[in-house]
Amino acid sequence: MDRSELLTISPLVLAYLGDTVYESYVREYLIKKNINKKVNDLHKSAIKYVNAKAQATVIHAIEDELTEDEERVYKRGRNQKSHTSPKNADIIDYKHATGFEALIGYLHLNNESDRLNYIISKGIDIIEESMK
Repeated sequence: MDRSELLTISPLVLAYLGDTVYESYVREYLIKKNINKKVNDLHKSAIKYVNAKAQATVIHAIEDELTEDEERVYKRGRNQKSHTSPKNADIIDYKHATGFEALIGYLHLNNESDRLNYIISKGIDIIEESMK
């Protein structure tokens, strides 16, 4: 898929993929960190990283580091009208989280694994710092 095709994909489609990619990274991180934890405990831990408030915190912290393309994708995702409403999140956090997930989906589809790893690792650090 070339860059022009990638930039025309619906931001909600990118967010749909980004949600899965991000959660997979978080789950793998938690499993490696807590090798003997039960699945239910891992799930409870993962929620702290993948909820809308946590994702909004991450994107606000790294926004200045985004490239022009990354910022464009994030803003398209953030500003996209969604036909679903958040269950356990503030609507503003939900919009920012959707933008963050769109960015993750974009980086994944664009095979930018180094950048993807950097953003997710930094995001995990930011979330863990906010939990202290």
